[in-house]
Amino acid sequence: MSKDIKIEIDEHSGFCFGVVTAIKKAEEELSKGGVLYCLGDIVHNGSEVKRLEEAGLVTIDHEQFAQLHDAKVLLRAHGEPPATYEMAKRNNITLIDATCPVVLMLQKRIKTEYDTEGDKSRIVIFGKKGHAEVNGLVGQTDNRAIVIESPSEVSKVGLDKNISLFSQTTKPLDEYNEVAESLREGLKQNGGYSLKFNDTICRQVANRIPNIFNFAKVHDLIIFVSGKKSSNGKSLFAECHRANERSYFISSADELEAAWFADDVKSIGVCGATSTPKWLMEKVADRIKEIITNN
Repeated sequence: MSKDIKIEIDEHSGFCFGVVTAIKKAEEELSKGGVLYCLGDIVHNGSEVKRLEEAGLVTIDHEQFAQLHDAKVLLRAHGEPPATYEMAKRNNITLIDATCPVVLMLQKRIKTEYDTEGDKSRIVIFGKKGHAEVNGLVGQTDNRAIVIESPSEVSKVGLDKNISLFSQTTKPLDEYNEVAESLREGLKQNGGYSLKFNDTICRQVANRIPNIFNFAKVHDLIIFVSGKKSSNGKSLFAECHRANERSYFISSADELEAAWFADDVKSIGVCGATSTPKWLMEKVADRIKEIITNN
């Protein structure tokens, strides 16, 4: 195999600003000493979680959070429902709130809509059921909002009143528009109720879809690096594979296989999700160079 192979790391891949802020806050607090808990994985990437845990961050779930008293807890970028803040107040827990500003603004919009409209309209959220961000959004409505995961689930939504539609910030824009159009048509046929469409997709994340598609097209081989839990990672990898069938999903450099780097590969692209640290993509690129050199 030729050693003259181009390896490029996608400059648009890596942490979004919300994740960058959360990690910086964690590192700042850890530098002060003492125990810092994080409610859920700070980011959906096992390698980065491990790095921060080695620095002293303790990851806990909501059940463990309920047992804590007089402690310091970081809230990650995904955000939390009001019940989390109420429990923290009762248990004298100091919160380091790293909720992404885009998510925080969305939470406020949903709460305002719910408080203003009450039973006059139905709030629908396009997102992944059980996802941390979605749980935080649904919590703004006393858990009364309806969550749908795909355009095919529109039929499950009652069309007997006006609907206010929101989306998880990281969902694909084209799917969100498809959901809106299906709801609009259904309401029209069912008594003329109205749809209030709220554009709540984060453009920094949404723009990565066309960027990563174009990146994957210009390389012979794509190595996509992401945690297996990342919804954003799954969506972006699907785009990579659509643009380039020779795309491989890995979570660490150890998962690279020498057989992937055939003789006809002259250009390799390394990219990842909004939850993938740059240092991990660099480590993968270095390991690719080693494999190519040894082949």
